[in-house]
Amino acid sequence: MRSVIALVLVILFVTLVGPLLASYDPTAINISKRLSPPGREFLLGTDALGRDILSRLLYGARWSLGLAFLISIISLCIGALIGLAAALGGKLADWVVMRTTDTFLAFPELVAAVVIAGLMGAGTWSLIFALSVTGWMRYARVARGIGLSLKSRGYVIQANLAGLSPWFIARWHYLPSLLPSLTVVWTGMFARAILGISALGFLGFGVQPPTPEWGTMLLDARIHLRSAPLQMIWPGLAVIVSVLAINLAGDALRDSIASKGVEH
Repeated sequence: MRSVIALVLVILFVTLVGPLLASYDPTAINISKRLSPPGREFLLGTDALGRDILSRLLYGARWSLGLAFLISIISLCIGALIGLAAALGGKLADWVVMRTTDTFLAFPELVAAVVIAGLMGAGTWSLIFALSVTGWMRYARVARGIGLSLKSRGYVIQANLAGLSPWFIARWHYLPSLLPSLTVVWTGMFARAILGISALGFLGFGVQPPTPEWGTMLLDARIHLRSAPLQMIWPGLAVIVSVLAINLAGDALRDSIASKGVEH
């Protein structure tokens, strides 16, 4: 548990201060140094344009992890609101929302995101929109389930009879019960967002060059896979380690919440 937390903290630290640690401009082209192997001057080598890979990884963390954080938060807010609307809005609202959710879940998220991004055109905003639109369903299901269970609780019924506003009831009665479960879901969706951003970047629909982002770095390096495989290994490792650490942190958080529930 401690090692997982330490790894996540390191990743967050690199995301926040990575550019300050970089030794070179991540977009500066130096053809004379192209495809240089790892060494003292360039610790992880250079790419086909002579750009320092380590600097690009450090700068790219802000894009890959920062955008993933933003997208997962947007999806969380959308899903929580839709789920609560389904739980509190009556049978018709519940049926409409859940059938819509089932329709979205019928399509693989990444495939749907690729289609949406392709229709909107490559770019950061289309990437954010595509992954946010295809990532809210699991939050909605969890929020709906918890909302339905709380709806029949005595303190919620009394709050409704007292004439308290729906926003007040949601803030003080629903939100505290929703947050632990939604946080666990969020860690998994945060990791999925990192994969989604990298996948769309690799397909050319994400953050556009020369901006360093792990998916676009993989895209740039694919041509030199045989002659300089390290170009793809470094950003690939960055994605794998980040996703693994966040998933492990989510599992640890889930186990912690479950154990506290058993104790109570």
